[in-house]
Amino acid sequence: MPQTTILTADGKEGGTVDLAETLFAAPINESLIHQAVVRQMAGRRLGTSDTLTRGEVRGGGKKPWRQKGTGRARQGTRTAPQWAGGGVVFGPHPRSYEQKMPAKMRRSALRGVLSAKQAEGAVRVVEAVPLAEPRTKLMIELLTGWNAEGKVLLVLSARDESVERSARNLRHLRLILADSLNVVDLLEADTVVFTRDALDRAQEVYG
Repeated sequence: MPQTTILTADGKEGGTVDLAETLFAAPINESLIHQAVVRQMAGRRLGTSDTLTRGEVRGGGKKPWRQKGTGRARQGTRTAPQWAGGGVVFGPHPRSYEQKMPAKMRRSALRGVLSAKQAEGAVRVVEAVPLAEPRTKLMIELLTGWNAEGKVLLVLSARDESVERSARNLRHLRLILADSLNVVDLLEADTVVFTRDALDRAQEVYG
């Protein structure tokens, strides 16, 4: 069973904690992870783009000119696609970009990403985030002590207003609840920091 060190508020070692093999030592299926990423990104698309077809464009009731004798190509209506202001051929219309993916496959992809992050040494476990009041400077000091570099994903077990307000001005820090872990946020993060309670919750939900 894999283990990792628990860090205190000042970045010192406060013991070790066991990590669930099903979550942090799972097989890494890159194609499955890619499918999960494509599905999640597609689900974020609004699908509200819309264009007018030639039947929806206003006007076009009269033939622009007579059929023969003008020397120009015959035209039936000004709403045809070749006219400026005419209808659009094969343009986008409101639709859903949602993609189906079984829950077992989604869980397997998530476990693969967490296992890859653990193998890279990018996972940190801390006792807690000791912020009694919002302090952005203190949040930066905590991240530095935990050696959390680059883009940081801080995983909490429950919402904490002091932590949220301390982190909202830090562009490189993102907060997420343990119940809401997803492959895109994990892949975008250079360092993933779990609180002890969040780790227990994640292993309970996804393990």
